[in-house]
Amino acid sequence: MPGKPRKPSPDEKKALKAQKKAASKQRRQQIWQAFQMQRKDDKLLIPIMAGVFLAAVVVLTLIGWLLGMTWIFLVFGILIGALAAFAVFGRRVQSSVYVKADGQPGAAGWALDQMRGQWRVTQGVAGTTHLDAVHRVIGRPGVVFVAEGAPHRVKNLLAQEKKRTARIAGTTPIYDVIVGHEEGQVPLKNLQRHLMKLPRNISTAEMDTLENKLTALGNRAQATPKGPLPQGAKMRSVQRSARRR
Repeated sequence: MPGKPRKPSPDEKKALKAQKKAASKQRRQQIWQAFQMQRKDDKLLIPIMAGVFLAAVVVLTLIGWLLGMTWIFLVFGILIGALAAFAVFGRRVQSSVYVKADGQPGAAGWALDQMRGQWRVTQGVAGTTHLDAVHRVIGRPGVVFVAEGAPHRVKNLLAQEKKRTARIAGTTPIYDVIVGHEEGQVPLKNLQRHLMKLPRNISTAEMDTLENKLTALGNRAQATPKGPLPQGAKMRSVQRSARRR
């Protein structure tokens, strides 16, 4: 019979506690740095956060006064107001990151890497020396090719990748998206939402099978950028820290 798991020693417990404390301190520092950066670029950040906080406090305090529980609802109002203000901060940071990344090489691949859920992203399955790139996404809709770069160049890349993939994907739907602001294109900030709205056509098991087949097919060896700006990478870390809180 397997033995009982060994209990951590007092020194191990102390080290683990110190590690957690250091990680928590680092997250707080990241959030504070992000707040300072955002505050400098976004003059409306503090007024909006303050307005949301005060609105929550006033509304809940008024409800509490009507119910004869003013102090209880005041506390709830402060807590909910703080959470709402923090949510506004997170959304405005995210919006700022996308604005800074928009139009830069590798921005679409970076945005795809932020997607939550069962999305299998393979960056740079095709590209050009002009830093045009096509990324492949496998999800419940099927296969989605996301291109970024000059439309007259990426259209040829998309056609080639769709043709190669169709030989293996069979009846699985294949979609293509070009990131940009021209007619028929999808802006970077709307890319994730666009993919999420696609219909669900295949199961998770079919996704696994399809991914294995396409991986075996192999990707072209192209050097493609892996992200937009160092600031974007830093902000992404901040967003993860904010979500943990």
